[in-house]
Amino acid sequence: MRVLITGGAGYIGTSLIQHISKSFPNWKIFSTDIKPFNGLENFSNVEFQILDITKKEEVISLIQKWKPNSIVHLASILNPPPGMSEEIQHKIDVEGTKNVLDGAVLSQTEQVIITSSGAAYGYHKDNRDWIEETDPIRGHSAFVYSRHKKEVEELLVSYRTQHPELKQLILRPGTILGATVNNLITDMFRKPFVMGVFGHLSPFVFIWDEDVIQIIIKGILEKKEGQFNLAGDGAMTLKEISSMIKKPYLPIPAFLLQSVLFILRMFRLTQYGPDQIDFLRYRPVLSNKKLKTEFGYTPKFTSKETFIQYLKAKGVPYHER
Repeated sequence: MRVLITGGAGYIGTSLIQHISKSFPNWKIFSTDIKPFNGLENFSNVEFQILDITKKEEVISLIQKWKPNSIVHLASILNPPPGMSEEIQHKIDVEGTKNVLDGAVLSQTEQVIITSSGAAYGYHKDNRDWIEETDPIRGHSAFVYSRHKKEVEELLVSYRTQHPELKQLILRPGTILGATVNNLITDMFRKPFVMGVFGHLSPFVFIWDEDVIQIIIKGILEKKEGQFNLAGDGAMTLKEISSMIKKPYLPIPAFLLQSVLFILRMFRLTQYGPDQIDFLRYRPVLSNKKLKTEFGYTPKFTSKETFIQYLKAKGVPYHER
């Protein structure tokens, strides 16, 4: 088995490489990232190369050289560094994905595994209570990440039509938590209070990082294809989350929150605008029914249990009801 992992120096990429290297020593792992991979000397079956995913000729050349059976494409921008333009993010997220797909086609790769996101469904008032994989991919105009995931999914549709021989496994995770995870979502829970939008429950679905790794491995082993939401059973509202971590819950009326964000962005004190309260107001709540029945994987932890595991790992006191 020859597996190429893009974004290998990232959080999930590093965890995936560690797991494969330990559990499948006979596999050959190739990995790329724009930044160095720390601790590469610990893995005898890993070949790593720094690569700018936006450089089409270099990407295609490397994939043709390595000729992987499966490609796990993890390279994307979730939390852009300060000053990174939307144009650069688009080149990485969308054009970079196209470069990988072109390389896969030309090298006759059997399968690509793409990490999309629940954000691809978008943050909309008419979102169903539980979103399934057959629901439309709409993105959201106010969120670059969500908009790019929509574009990537549209790109994948066109490749399924033009290149049906290339199997696509598309994973749409909810919020991924793990022992060392730090992101914009976890930052919300570190503040003195938990802020929400008045009149909206704002449910979150969580999945443990080790579950994500196991799903990817199963996808490679069984050459799975299709689209699957990744989430533990159930969901947690912001009020439930605040109660568990013993912090006050502060639901702010939408019009007031929009006004505050408008003023803050006008003075460049925040990157968020008034239209971005939809992130909390209309969250896509992912159903994992297809993951369990068709893919054949039941996450080890429910959403609530995942959040508890995260709190334990971080040493955060919590109250479990």
